[in-house]
Amino acid sequence: MFPSKLPFFLVFLIFISGSAMAQDEDIFGISTKAKNPKSESGVGNAFRNVIEQFAFEFSTGAAYHQTGMSFYSENPSLYPLTQFQNFDNPLDISPESPLEMSSNDWIFPLVNGGVRINLFNLLTIGGGYGMEWGNLSPMRGGDFEFPFEGATYQISKTYGTVGLVLYDAKRRQGFLKMRYRKYSSNNLYMQSELRQRARQIYPWRFILEGEFGQLKLKNAYDPALDLPNQPYEPRLAVSEDPYFGVGLRVERDFSEYTKLFIKGGGEFRSFTYASSDFSEFQEINQSVYSMQLGLAIRIPGTKRCKVQGCGVVMKHMHDGIEYRGSSIFNLQNRKVGQWY
Repeated sequence: MFPSKLPFFLVFLIFISGSAMAQDEDIFGISTKAKNPKSESGVGNAFRNVIEQFAFEFSTGAAYHQTGMSFYSENPSLYPLTQFQNFDNPLDISPESPLEMSSNDWIFPLVNGGVRINLFNLLTIGGGYGMEWGNLSPMRGGDFEFPFEGATYQISKTYGTVGLVLYDAKRRQGFLKMRYRKYSSNNLYMQSELRQRARQIYPWRFILEGEFGQLKLKNAYDPALDLPNQPYEPRLAVSEDPYFGVGLRVERDFSEYTKLFIKGGGEFRSFTYASSDFSEFQEINQSVYSMQLGLAIRIPGTKRCKVQGCGVVMKHMHDGIEYRGSSIFNLQNRKVGQWY
């Protein structure tokens, strides 16, 4: 009697094994544990897995800058230093006691564009090119004023960035697990609440970011040095040393591929200002405090589905290859499906 029941037992065992394997897939056959093929060839699949880590971004904003200088020269007449009050008070400076001068003004607009790479949702690295248009107010110290040759200036910059992800959806899940650790695993209500909160879509990401790069000053010339049939000669120039900056970047995902971000931070730079005969230079330090709003678009590694009659909006499979059925601006979730 036992042998007659053996085929039925084998069929039942195979059915149970298949059901267990199917639990790792959604109804469209997409595994949630392994990366699915995105191309018909191995090289194409590897290429698509790499490019989807790259994102292009554009941002714009404004900044407030503070400029300072410790002025000392044996020949102050070589600089545009003027006395605007207490005209009977002579200039008294020495190497040990220079004249501390400062000013502040606005930068608007500032524009940046670049590319960014995500490394395991832990680090981000990137780089780009930026432009800014600012105002230069005269620096003042004591009874003296140091006017610049122009009221405005323009700077271009090439920069690189390195970011550390402080908090995102994955770290939120870890934080929730820590908070619910005090509840027993037999407390089904609290464990169910934990699972529901952990599965919620958390679109925010906080990144501590460092920036470094080189500046190029444009349109900062002294009309007083203009000679007939010759261009103006610049007296204000950026330092050959790179500038450094630090900031906090807050991102908000609108889909798997698009996000808005706000970035606030400070940059620290140095300039040189030449005397009228270019025989000596003064060092000028500038601190810039900026706020930027931007858009980032990640390159989609999954191709758009073009199969006739296929109305699936979320990611799905055709002949073992993963496709997406919606725009990169639509939010998707593999376990839930389409949201729009």
